[in-house]
Amino acid sequence: MEQIGKGQKTFDYSPIKGIWQRLEGPEDVLTYLENENTEGVIAVIRDAGATFLSPIFEDLTGVICTGGTIRSHIGIISREFQIPGVVAAELLHEPEDGTEIEIDGTGEFGIIRLPGNSER
Repeated sequence: MEQIGKGQKTFDYSPIKGIWQRLEGPEDVLTYLENENTEGVIAVIRDAGATFLSPIFEDLTGVICTGGTIRSHIGIISREFQIPGVVAAELLHEPEDGTEIEIDGTGEFGIIRLPGNSER
């Protein structure tokens, strides 16, 4: 597995796999809901406020936020709904939407990986 990023985990959780999907705002959420379902999706966002995820949050497999802290809105909601999350994520590179990824909350940090790839 190739590690592509890490950040603050929102709580302790076992590794989970899902589909990388960048969502930038309410328009992206509405467009995505019209064309796809949220089953298996790990939403990737920049805004730690992220109230625009409200309509789909319960259905997400996980969430990655490149901003915020575990005390920000997205960190609190992730814990409340028990949706695995990584906040203040530092990414080495971003996969394309639709790529399978794994997030792991078993260690000190939340780790983001590409499954099936060798370590670099």
